[in-house]
Amino acid sequence: MRTSPPGIREPADLHAVDADRNRLLALMPRETRRAWTPLCELVSLPLGEALFDPGDTLRFVYFPVTATVALLHLLGTGDCVQVAMVGREGLVGTGAFMGGGPMTMRAVVQNAGTALRIDAAAVKEEFEHGGQTMRLLLQYAQALMFQVSQTAVCNRHHTPQQQLCRWLMLSLDRAHGDEIVTTHELVGMMLGVRRETVSDAIGRLQAQGLVRSGRGRIKVLDRPGLELGACECYRMVRHEYEMLLAARPDAGS
Repeated sequence: MRTSPPGIREPADLHAVDADRNRLLALMPRETRRAWTPLCELVSLPLGEALFDPGDTLRFVYFPVTATVALLHLLGTGDCVQVAMVGREGLVGTGAFMGGGPMTMRAVVQNAGTALRIDAAAVKEEFEHGGQTMRLLLQYAQALMFQVSQTAVCNRHHTPQQQLCRWLMLSLDRAHGDEIVTTHELVGMMLGVRRETVSDAIGRLQAQGLVRSGRGRIKVLDRPGLELGACECYRMVRHEYEMLLAARPDAGS
């Protein structure tokens, strides 16, 4: 069992985070951010760091700022498949306010970066106060569940090429710039396909001038073209989060 939480800690002020701060946290009412400020830490999340595993008790909720976190379902064979990814549009740790209990998934840092970390008990307490904070957290949980279900549909009905384009577009939406730090093997693990399948699909995207792959990075050269290659799952998931993150007059900044 983990004895210390992951991440390198620094003090944080929810009113002093840079312009790339977590978008969901920015929508929280002023009173909520005021209550969380003394409990909040800015942490550095290295690539591959596990924030929690199945069976763990949730200690912290993470609001990614520049990091991206993959939520993985572990199979009985020991393999795992990505069911969702979380970046600065959301949070990792919905179990804090959705019933609690041991974690059922694994959360792994997909792209290294920073996150704001808050004690899970504090998030649960604020959620139980009701009001706008509760509504916003429930809406986010609904958007995340939609991503999980849509990923399952995509993995069952769409080609590896379409799945790869979807995965790249979702990763790009959560990245800073046009590069995604990853390997063909890692993408294969996330999609639940062989590395060779990923390499063939990326080769076809390179031949079309959409991406350039090399040295553990995939650089997107033509975003509109890449989006055309993705299935409707990408656009449906993106729309769900756009609805969530639309400006709200009753959310203080």
